[in-house]
This record gives sequence, C-alpha cells and structure tokens, in this order.
Amino acid sequence: MAITVENDGGVGIVTMTNPPANAYTKPVLADLAAAIDEVRNDSDVRCIVLRSGLEKFFCAGADISVLDGATPASFADFLTVAHETVDMIGRTPKIVIAAIAGHCIGGGLELALACDIRFAAEGRFGLGLAEVGLGLSPGMGGTQRLPRLIPRGQALHMMITGDTVGPREAHEMGIVERLHPVADFDDAVMDYARRLAAGPSLAQGHIKLSVNQGLEASLAQGLAIERANQSLLFASEDAGEGVRAFLEKRKPEFNGR
Repeated sequence: MAITVENDGGVGIVTMTNPPANAYTKPVLADLAAAIDEVRNDSDVRCIVLRSGLEKFFCAGADISVLDGATPASFADFLTVAHETVDMIGRTPKIVIAAIAGHCIGGGLELALACDIRFAAEGRFGLGLAEVGLGLSPGMGGTQRLPRLIPRGQALHMMITGDTVGPREAHEMGIVERLHPVADFDDAVMDYARRLAAGPSLAQGHIKLSVNQGLEASLAQGLAIERANQSLLFASEDAGEGVRAFLEKRKPEFNGR
C-alpha cells in the first residue's frame, strides 16, 4: 500500500511508500486524501506528521508517465484531484508537520508547502519546483504558496529556472522551519509532534485556521475570523481546564476538546 496511517501517542503518522520516488498518480492521491481524512476526523489524533517510507525521496511529485498522452480533460481532472488533496491539509484543524529527509521536488515540495511546519534532515538532496523543465508551471499550489513563504523574487527564480536548493539553503531561505542532523531527525520530529499532541491541540488547530483563512482576507475579515475562532475555543473543555489550572497554579491537562 502506498499510504499508511498509524497513531503514535496522539500523533497521526501518514507515511508515503511508493517506490522508487513516491511519485503520485490519481489513485495514489486518492489514497493520500483518504489518509488525511482519516487522521483529521480521528479524535485520538491531535497532531499529524507526513513523512516518507523511502530513504532517498520525500516525494518527486507527479508520475510523469501518466501525463504522456493525457487529454486536456483528463489532465484538468488530475489537477483538480491534486488540488483537493493538498487543500485538505490547510483546512484540517490540526497541525500538520512535513518530515523531509530526501528529494522533495515539484508536487512533492508543493505537498510540503501545504503543511504547517516543515522539518528537514541535513544531507545531499534537493528541494525545488522543477515543472518548468517540462514546459509546465507548478500546478499543485506552488505558484501561490511559495511566494507567500519566501520573498517573491526568490520564489520566482526557483520556479522559472527549476533550480533546486539543499536542505541547509532551504532552511536559510525559510522554506523549512527546522533543520536537524540525520541521526537526530526522526526523534526531533516526533518530540515536537508529541509536544503539540500533549498540549491544547484544539487551540493550535484554530490558531492555524485563523492564520490561513485570515491571510486570504482583509484585515477586518481576518479579525472577524479570529474572534469567531476565539469564541469557539472559549466554550471548549480545554479552555476551562487552562483557566482553572492557571488559577490553581498547576499544570493543565488538555484533552483536545
């Protein structure tokens, strides 16, 4: 199976294992969408990690062989499925961490860009949007998400040249938020994820939604979104526990509800 799901102490781990490079077809995207839907609706999952089961690749993007001979209609359908799958990540009210320890190219980087936090392992692999080499544009959100993450000129350069960067340069540019030695990488990712899973994950998820939705709106609309999410959180069990724990001078015990 190309996509597997497991729950490790409240951390939902979605693993892509589709040799040789985790390239995706429409069926693989459907499996990924099903996996994301599973962890987003599992109340026992409070944080999500998206990772690869392969040693050298996070994801190489679309399987180019399926594009050869595709009709404009079938290609448009493929793009729609790809967008819907990636957009699910941004709409999921839980933090999604991309664990990148191998080549992350084209749609693979676009998948990582849709996640909330990106961890990268040190090493000799590339991250980039290489679609221009096929005479195409990034088509899974890259033209929109990368310029919102790093300066426009740097993002445009990467897209119009197809140049890749190593994990250290990606960290320096702000494409990835955390960089760790290979030997410590898995532990660093899971330590961070478990910290979030043990915390007020409902608040974390609504903070994420306020940020994501607010950045697409005017300031006034963004503030309205913030107020709405804050009001929902105020009525939650976690908020009641947090306030009581503060007044009682003890560590809160959050349950994500």
